[in-house]
Amino acid sequence: MARGTLTIVERRSRVEAAREALAGLGEVLGQASGAELGELMGVVDDVAAQACAARVTVTVEAARRGECTGAGVHGWVREHAPSLRQGGAGPVAALAREVTAADTALARVEPDPDSPVGLVWAAVTTGTLTAGTATAVLREVDRLAPLLRPEAVPTVTTALVDLATEWGPTVMRRLRPRLLADHGRPGVLDDLHHRLEGAARLSMPHVESADLTEYQLWMTPEQATALEAAIGPLSAPTPNDRTGERDLRPTGQRRVEALTEVCRRSSTLDADQAGADGAAGSPAAVHVTIDLTDLEHRTGASEVLGSAATATLLPPEALRRIACDAALVPHVLGTHGEHLDQGRVARLFTRAQRRRLWLRDRGCTYPGCTAPAAWTRAHHLTHWADGGPTDITNAALLCQHHHTTVHRRRLTAHTTPTPDPHGRHVHWDLTDGSYDRHLAHQRKRAPGDPPPRPPSRLLHAHIGAPDHDDDLELWWAELTDNDWTLPAA
Repeated sequence: MARGTLTIVERRSRVEAAREALAGLGEVLGQASGAELGELMGVVDDVAAQACAARVTVTVEAARRGECTGAGVHGWVREHAPSLRQGGAGPVAALAREVTAADTALARVEPDPDSPVGLVWAAVTTGTLTAGTATAVLREVDRLAPLLRPEAVPTVTTALVDLATEWGPTVMRRLRPRLLADHGRPGVLDDLHHRLEGAARLSMPHVESADLTEYQLWMTPEQATALEAAIGPLSAPTPNDRTGERDLRPTGQRRVEALTEVCRRSSTLDADQAGADGAAGSPAAVHVTIDLTDLEHRTGASEVLGSAATATLLPPEALRRIACDAALVPHVLGTHGEHLDQGRVARLFTRAQRRRLWLRDRGCTYPGCTAPAAWTRAHHLTHWADGGPTDITNAALLCQHHHTTVHRRRLTAHTTPTPDPHGRHVHWDLTDGSYDRHLAHQRKRAPGDPPPRPPSRLLHAHIGAPDHDDDLELWWAELTDNDWTLPAA
């Protein structure tokens, strides 16, 4: 008997036979070969797809007969299809209501085959789309239809059906801009992006001193494109073929470090444009309170001022990294918490100095690194907190990743006025702790030598030298009158 002429009794009998065959299938699968398993999987999948289609068509028939109507369709599905109580009854009921929406008391009205409902319904009845995916396609078409040229609606619906059939409903949203660009009304894509601008936002944080700070960020496509263009190259892994070091940072860490680097560069540029006198007032400058004794001994912490990060504590080593080449405004505190200096930009290499470093170093000076000069910052070889001057002979270019590595591993380097055979002016000692050994050697002095004067080293690094050398004794006396002292070098 042909398939189309089977009676309802005969079809039900075959469906029940299929149910019985599937019920004990797992007990005999060991008898099948590998190839037979693949073939059997295809048959079972086709049966399941047809069963999903049958559930929807049975529900549509029940709705048309008045067995269930309106909101009652959902309850009818849950009652007679218990497996859908776990999820899925809603889409079956919703699709049944869509298909029967044009019915009247006297006649059944099938959906227009070229309408979105008609195209989706055809895919459902053949088992191509599940009810859940079908309703997702209809929702997407409803969103797009007012934005499309009327004659393009069937084309777009067919494209969404094909896409959802192959990849599922979640990818349809990604296709939306292309569909609007190809089939939308004039200017609709521009209007959509304009409306997105009002929804874009960056949350205000509650900055934690000893924990991660969470931001929530929503961006327009234009804004996201600019962000990715800025952080994309900076967030690439940087394995070092020369030293054999692997870049073990996960993707998320590399991306947040790249974003931080972009912000630091912006702060540096802002301070450059403000000039030496106005940089302290730059809105991009980082203001911190610091205690010089803590900073020199790498104890205690500095406290951020004047931003949403106010009262955040930064450890001394983090402050040393920031101070290498950033607009840092230190508010220097004495032993009793008094302000010795109200803050001025410190430790920012000038634009001219950075240009000379670009010309000398060409890029990151860490052995094996190929990061170009534009991706680097100027690092104090002898830290400014240890009295290191902000000049070319005490500087080397380092990329963000290796700048952190150098501070974490406490590495040192020295510069030479002429390049070596490889063209390098900067020579690194990659032995962990080499910086501390170098600093200890620097601070050794012969018996009888006078101790180095703090104002000429550490103090100048924080609050600047006096305007005239003749004022040095008076200036130092005023400071010591406030009971503020520095540890011996």
